[in-house]
This record gives sequence, structure tokens and C-alpha cells, in this order.
Amino acid sequence: MTTPTRSAGRALGFPQTGPAPELVESGFALENADASFLHRGLNLADIAHVLDLRRRGIVPEDAARELLALLLEVTEVDADDFPYDPSHGEPYNSREHFFVSRIGDVAGWLHAGRPRREAARVALRLHLRRQLTELVEEAVAFARDAVATAETHASTLLPDQTYLQQAQPSTFGHYLLSFVYPAVRDARRLLDELDWVDSSPGGAGCVNGTRLLDDRGPVASALGFRGVIPHTRDAMWQVDGLVHILATAASLLSNFSKLAEDLEIFSSSEFDFVDLADAYTRSSILMPQKRNPYALSIIRGANGVVIGRLTGFLAVTKSPSARSDNLIFAYGEVPRALDLSLRITRLTSGVVRTLKVNPVRMREELDRGYTQATDLAEHLVQRLGVDYRTAYVVVGNTVRAASRAGVPGAQITGAMIDEAAVAHTGRSWGLAGEDLSGVLDPVSIVASRRAEGGAAQAAVADMVSRLRAELDELAAYAAARTAGFDRAEQELLVQARGVAG
Repeated sequence: MTTPTRSAGRALGFPQTGPAPELVESGFALENADASFLHRGLNLADIAHVLDLRRRGIVPEDAARELLALLLEVTEVDADDFPYDPSHGEPYNSREHFFVSRIGDVAGWLHAGRPRREAARVALRLHLRRQLTELVEEAVAFARDAVATAETHASTLLPDQTYLQQAQPSTFGHYLLSFVYPAVRDARRLLDELDWVDSSPGGAGCVNGTRLLDDRGPVASALGFRGVIPHTRDAMWQVDGLVHILATAASLLSNFSKLAEDLEIFSSSEFDFVDLADAYTRSSILMPQKRNPYALSIIRGANGVVIGRLTGFLAVTKSPSARSDNLIFAYGEVPRALDLSLRITRLTSGVVRTLKVNPVRMREELDRGYTQATDLAEHLVQRLGVDYRTAYVVVGNTVRAASRAGVPGAQITGAMIDEAAVAHTGRSWGLAGEDLSGVLDPVSIVASRRAEGGAAQAAVADMVSRLRAELDELAAYAAARTAGFDRAEQELLVQARGVAG
């Protein structure tokens, strides 16, 4: 009597029937919708794999020539024109169906030593590395536009704010540079993530490699990767780098969203600090007087979409290891997030490049406010030797009394301070008749911010100079990496054409 195995009654091996229509309409349709992101990379991955099999003497010469000729033909076909069909399965299966229809079982050599997912993993990285360098270049373009606008308005006074409350006198140029530095940091993060992307999973097999390939380097080199991912199982299933890419894209757009929200407030009739160029607005259909800052809504909303893609992908990737769902969704979610980030970065650049600034309105608000209060308290510390806490309370009470009396900050007098000092400390500080105009003048206050990173013109000019040099470096590096990808891919195609004859 034979003892039944644990698999008795359970079907083993590949399915004997076609997929259910519900599976076609959901899973396979979902994956085929992402085929456009993978199409070119799948072609290149297949070509590199066939050339490597031929180099090792695994695939017959005639079969290699026939396969390469067909693959070179397909590289000239746009993804939209290739017969990707969910009824055949995922994009790899559609390709297999097409290849078999053209050259029969010779197409089966593409499977030697390589699971279907490996080709897709390679293709995703080939696509993402170009998106990353392009996004770095667009982030640099935004930063350059913002730097140019900031330089133009390095002396345009602005009542800078925190919590939408007037804080201290500054300049619009200094304010705008605060959005450049985060963009530069995110650009550098994208280059770090490019290094992660620019490593090859080729030759990893499913979890533990393949006996057919004892060296994973040739495929990596042929595709222009910097090297191979060192652990084969990790190479096939790692997703942490994709999470980082999405997080940095969300961070980049979050920076733009903050700027967009500020500009929407600043461009309101209540503020009238800035005005968007007509090309970045949209009229109201009902209300003739309204011209809405439509571009800013797109920037803010897109940031929410990318945050959603990040959190959604994190929710998918919390499954056990070596699960297809981790990457099935990545093939579309990550490229789409980067594509949206590219579009929004370009849009934000256009908004900043064409922004109209209203220095008169900014100065009016500055003159009627009390942004001098901090400088006045610091002056009293230096002038009288009182502790800052005491100076803070006295100035705060002086400002309160001035605002009730309709006296703007620039017209606060020593007598008003003395009155507040008597009320708080019990004695006069002897400031009646003292000229405080230099302390209360916003121009003088801004000019005093000469330390590194300050709002004084020389400090802003120094930041502008340093930023431009850093941006040139980032742009040159991204362009060089893209040129390297181009060279590797062209050399691969040239080699394939030589073999195919």
C-alpha cells in the first residue's frame, strides 16, 4: 500500500486551463496597463540575455541570430503598437505569445536560466534610472528659476511670516531661497537612489541563481549597470529602494506644495503680494471678476497623489518575502509617481519663473505691522543690559498699547517703552526722547542680517553664488549618467545587430 504524500489531491504543475475572465480583467489587465513603462527595458533585457547565453555557448548560433533579429525588430515597435493582450497573461506572456507565433519554440531560449520576473525587474530599473536623472535635471531647473527670481528680489522687503502671522522683516528673495535648498537636498537624494536603481538583478534566477550562468557581470555590463545586486534572493525581491524613491518624490512635491499654498495666499486680493502670470491661471465660468490660481491647485493636489502612492505601496510591501504583489504594483505605481513628479516640477518652475511680485503691497504691510519687535527687544538687551525675558515683556506690552492706539511699529517711541517698563518693572528706563528709527527701520534690520544664510544682500548674493555652482554640478552629473545609459544601450544594439547579421 502506497502512503499518500501531502500533495495528494492537490494539483501540481502549471495550470491546464486558461485564466478566468475575472483574473484577466483585473490582474492581467492591471499589469498590461503598465507595459509601456517596461517595453523598451524588456527588449534590452532580452537582447542582453540572449547575447550572454550565446557567449556561454548555451544557445545555438542559428537560434541566437533568429531571436536577436526578432528582438531588434520589436525594439522599433512602440509599446502602444505591440500586441500586449491581457488574455495571454502579463506583458511577458504577451511577448512570449508573439515570439512563438513568429519563430516557434526557438523563442523558448529566452527562458533559459531566467524567470519571467527577472526580465521585468531589469526593465523596471532601466526605466526608473532615466526617470530619476530627468527628475534631478528638472529639480535643478526649478532651483535655477527660483534662484534667478530670488536674486531679482534680494532687496524687495517682505513681512516674513510664521503661522500666517507677521514675524520679522525680510526680503522676498531670501524667502524664496528657502524652497531652493530642500529641492537641492531632494535632488541629491534622488542621485543616491539612482545608485540603488543602477544595479543589476540579472542572473539572480528566482531566489538562488541558475547553474547556466556562473557570472552575472556580463549582463549588468551590457545594460550599463554599475554592478550587480550582491545577494540573488534580495536582488529579485527587494523593494526598500522603491519606497525611498517614492518618499523622495513625495518630499520634493511637498516642498512645492508649501510654496504653492503660500503663493495662493499671497496672490489673494487680501494680500496682493504676488500675481501669477495669466498662463498659470484659469478663469471662473460664472464669476467674471475671478481669475483662479489653477496651477497652484494642481501642485498641491499632485503632492497628495504621490503621498497616496507611497502609502499604498508601503501597504502592499508589508507582505511576507518573495511575493509577486510587492512588485506587480511597483511596475506602474513608481513610474507613474515619478512621471507626475516630473510634470509638477516643470509646472512649479514655470510659476516661479513668471511670477509677478508687488513690492509696494509688501512694504505697506510691513510699515503697518510690528515686525520690528524682536529687534527692539534685542536692542534693549544691548543698550540697557536687561535680561531678554524682561525686554520681551516690556516690548510686547508696548506693541499691544501701540496697536490699540493705531501707532505702527516704526513709530514706537522711547516714551512708550518707558511707560511699559514702569508698569512691568516699577521704574523708567530713561528712553524718552531717544531716536529709535535705526532700530525700527525694516531696511536697517534686513541689512543687519549679515551672517551666513541671512537676508542682507551680501549674504543672499553669497547663497546665490554657491547654489548656482552646486546646481551646475548636479546638472552635469545627471547628464553624464544619462549619456552613459545611452552609450550602453546603443552599444548593446550594435552588438546584437552584428550577431543577427
